[in-house]
Amino acid sequence: MASDAARSSVNMALVGAIVAVATIGGLLFGYDSGAVNGTQGGLVEEFGLSDAALGFTVGSLLIGCAVGAFFAGRLADAVGRRTVMIFAAILFVIGALVQGVTEIHALFVVARFAGGMAVGAASVLSPLYISEMAPANIRGRLTTVQQVMIITGLTAAFVVNYFLAQTAGNSLGELAGTKAWRWMYLAQAIPALVFLVALLFIPESPRYLVGRKREEQALAVLTRLFGPAEAERKVVEIRKTFSDDHRPRLRDVTAPGTGFRPIVWAGIMLATFQQFVGINIIFYYGETLWKLAGVSEEVALERNILSGLVSIAAVFAALFLIDRIGRKPLLMIGSLGMGVTLGAMAWAFSGAGSDAAGNLVLGDTAGWTALLAANLYVIFFNFSWGPVMWVMLGEMFPNQMRGSALAVAGLAQWGANYLVVQSFPSMASGLGLATTYSLYTVAAFVSFFLVKSLIRETNGKELEEMEG
Repeated sequence: MASDAARSSVNMALVGAIVAVATIGGLLFGYDSGAVNGTQGGLVEEFGLSDAALGFTVGSLLIGCAVGAFFAGRLADAVGRRTVMIFAAILFVIGALVQGVTEIHALFVVARFAGGMAVGAASVLSPLYISEMAPANIRGRLTTVQQVMIITGLTAAFVVNYFLAQTAGNSLGELAGTKAWRWMYLAQAIPALVFLVALLFIPESPRYLVGRKREEQALAVLTRLFGPAEAERKVVEIRKTFSDDHRPRLRDVTAPGTGFRPIVWAGIMLATFQQFVGINIIFYYGETLWKLAGVSEEVALERNILSGLVSIAAVFAALFLIDRIGRKPLLMIGSLGMGVTLGAMAWAFSGAGSDAAGNLVLGDTAGWTALLAANLYVIFFNFSWGPVMWVMLGEMFPNQMRGSALAVAGLAQWGANYLVVQSFPSMASGLGLATTYSLYTVAAFVSFFLVKSLIRETNGKELEEMEG
């Protein structure tokens, strides 16, 4: 643990600026993820998509995310965290522009895949970069800002989509000769350009620099952050965690005869179960979900905004507590809370009827139960698994394997995300919402026991103390 004197010498202005820039990646992660919410009608009309094709089109972002997260983790060890984030920002811009203008479905999917690679890269590198730059005693809070920005990005996408649809009459209406749903994609390019420019003004991670034997540069960065005496001590500590006989590589995550190391399995569990509880059904298909529940497009988009605002408040609560009570307790509280609220949503949809046109209709009691449960669910998620999973993935692995372990966990996280989002349209129409949400309920309760048995607390520990 750092001494009180060392803590008092921290250059919080620089730390704050670094965190502010890095978390723009989280904003883009959220914005790109939420921008599709409200565009499904336009996609179906423009490209003539079936339910399965719509699921693939929406989910193609997530395939790109899985690829981007994997290769970003590996490239971060080869060329640096900051450099890979710059590449990601460029992909963000290109992907947004092409999605907004192309009339060719295949090209739209390719652009969405490219944008997904950028989202995946940002999702793992922003918390990694922050954890490697932040003081240990406030690392959880600073890394949790990433989740604040993710939810802010989602909410911003919901708000922009709502006003674009309102101004144009609906998502299929036109603004300046272009349909509103296309503006929803084009708007992503603005924060992406801000991210690209801001990245040019922050330093490279000192952990990466030491790992590449560029210790003078690492010392210079650490001196700016913590002062000369603490910088020299940290360089020595960081150096000890890297093996002299080889640079970090992918096989560092494995153990002879046992596959992945236990700490990597724990990371994979966190990454996948964050998705198996179904959170992104609310984020990606919120409009569709509420329209299935019998409300208009306008009301559905309004409920998306409400969910986003509630989510931001919940993340701020996590930010206040994560360095006080620890990561593991928050995860366990979240698992139980999500299990109960998902069960309530399953109950609400179990009694749904249909109108003359075959649309799903909820009674007053069931409708209000679904709305209340959905918002309580996102509170529990964003109080726990939303921010804590990313905090832990950024800090739980030893220096020697951090980039490679993040590559594996990131691939697992976005692969699970894709499976959930791809399967939802077919599950909702085939199994029904009640059965679908019952499966998410089971996953939430299972996650409680997995956290209890597999997760080791990382609160307050220096990154150099992490063991594999």
